[in-house]
Amino acid sequence: DLERHVFVYPQETTNSHVLVRAKPEQPLQNFTVCLQSYTDLTRPYSLFSYATKAQDNEILLFKPKPSEYRFYVGGKFVTFHVPQSIAESEHVCASWESATGIVGFWFNGKAWPRKGLQRGYTVGAEAAIVLGQEQDAFGGGFDARQSFTGELSAVYMWDTGLSTSEVMGAMYNKLSKAPIFGWRNFPYKIVGEVYLKP
Repeated sequence: DLERHVFVYPQETTNSHVLVRAKPEQPLQNFTVCLQSYTDLTRPYSLFSYATKAQDNEILLFKPKPSEYRFYVGGKFVTFHVPQSIAESEHVCASWESATGIVGFWFNGKAWPRKGLQRGYTVGAEAAIVLGQEQDAFGGGFDARQSFTGELSAVYMWDTGLSTSEVMGAMYNKLSKAPIFGWRNFPYKIVGEVYLKP
């Protein structure tokens, strides 16, 4: 249970990351990913990278600049524009459903206008899930210029969509739905220079 802890990524590297030691039991038709980040980076960086052998950007939450998030499903992405802030803690959730292709996005608990992506697609279950690096190959292919530095916490993934009230709950580690993995029971392996700190 990591409730009062954060992963600290102290510097730009080609290898430091957190590997999530859990994954879906079957392919996904729906999912939601949430996490909290705190950084003063202004260059592009990856927060959550879910790769399969067939598709390295199967699910990717990427921040190309301070005012923008990119959310990938199956190698395609939609962009969400957010208020530009440096060194402010940001909580984001992104959800996707195959039947409609609808993507939901929440920034600090507020729902953004929904967008569409990859209707009818299925996300593979045999995944490598990495926090703080962007996979250009299954479980690797990292680029230091896309590495995260700062603090990461409250990481969750569900195999369902969430309502805005459930997103608000996730911000405070209070859940109404059981996740595939989550911060209160987080299976992880640290690779390289990342530290778990209160």
